[in-house]
Amino acid sequence: MRAHPANYELVAPGGLSAVLSLLAKERGVWLPIAGGTDVMVEYAAGKLPARKLVSIWNLPELRRIEVFPGEIRIGAGCTYTDLRVHDMVGREFPLLANAASWTGGIANQNRGTIGGNIVNASPAADSLPALLVYEAELILVSANGERRVPYSNFHVAYRKTRLAPDELIRAVCLPRCFSRYYAHARKVGPRKAQAIAKVCLAAQARLENGVVEDIRVAMGSVAPVPLRLVRTEDSIKRKPIDAALLRLARQTTAAEIQPIDDIRSTASYRAAVAGNLVAEFLQALSTRGMQG
Repeated sequence: MRAHPANYELVAPGGLSAVLSLLAKERGVWLPIAGGTDVMVEYAAGKLPARKLVSIWNLPELRRIEVFPGEIRIGAGCTYTDLRVHDMVGREFPLLANAASWTGGIANQNRGTIGGNIVNASPAADSLPALLVYEAELILVSANGERRVPYSNFHVAYRKTRLAPDELIRAVCLPRCFSRYYAHARKVGPRKAQAIAKVCLAAQARLENGVVEDIRVAMGSVAPVPLRLVRTEDSIKRKPIDAALLRLARQTTAAEIQPIDDIRSTASYRAAVAGNLVAEFLQALSTRGMQG
């Protein structure tokens, strides 16, 4: 049954400090809403608990993309379109730009935000594996100030994060240190566009003299949270890419992930595809290395 608008209250303070004051005054009462691409789906289905909503859409403090010598800071209110068209994001962080282009259709990309994608905490979110691979950090802000946390442990369980009830994500920080890495991304779904991933991969690596010098691999839709495949990475590092390594990578990937059967796919399919995607990445890395 569709929700009734009379059961909800929506305010739009128009400034970040006013929003933070509201969140601090009534902790856990106000639900921040930006683009609304996930919240409004729950609302339309009558599954959004009746509560108060505070708009953080288009706050200038959250819409900046700032470039520093050592990092880029992406405001949590930046949309997928902002990421998709930004020159430096596309040039230095192609995994994130690709993920932004995969997310929904143009309307969703114009409204959906990177901060909302993180806080919504869906393990199938397209952008989150890229953040793991880039070793992102989050700037969290409240009325009491800011704190900076690694994104790698921000998700603690299915749809649960370390964000306090009075906090917002202010920005996503990505270190500018991956210019010598080969980046590779794949999304497997029932169709090419506007599909929720059965499995998605973000990976990058550096090949030196035919040996995998460094590698970072992350996946979505294969565990309760977006997953960095640390054990798989360790099994690949400092080895040449050959048939034996491809077999090992498939086996280690399948053992490290935690896929489930659901309406979109089966656990066995996800495990097979995940292993194949990692092997495909290594083959592409090897080809690139041979070509110099």
